[in-house]
Amino acid sequence: MIGIIVVGHINFASGLRSAVEAIAGEQPYIEYIDFIPDMSTEQLEIHIRQAVEKCQTGEGILVFTDVAGGSPCNRATAVMSDYSDIRVITGSNLPMIANACLERDGTNLDELTSLIVELGHHSIGLIDINSLETDDKPNDMNDGL
Repeated sequence: MIGIIVVGHINFASGLRSAVEAIAGEQPYIEYIDFIPDMSTEQLEIHIRQAVEKCQTGEGILVFTDVAGGSPCNRATAVMSDYSDIRVITGSNLPMIANACLERDGTNLDELTSLIVELGHHSIGLIDINSLETDDKPNDMNDGL
């Protein structure tokens, strides 16, 4: 099973934890790290390295970050440079992380990374109310997860 680390600014990671667990249930080998205002970037990197140790299964680790070029991404990239089996994804969202949790068993790290990046591209879009079919509006807009 591929390990997962979610790291981002303020409550990015902890907020996603609630949503991911609502969709995929509580997950093994996953760590969530919030980069809070009173934390230094050195402390953040220590937390990421500790999370790597907790998530190591021998099948690799996929790290989800919020913003390319932000401290969580930069520190995750610094940690990644010390390992051959860590990948870092930026611009992460709920569909990407939830699907990674559901798809990570029985696949390899590079396949999962490609799948999740593609899913991320397809999970972002614009809903134009004028283009919806009249019959679709009531049912499609009332129900969800």
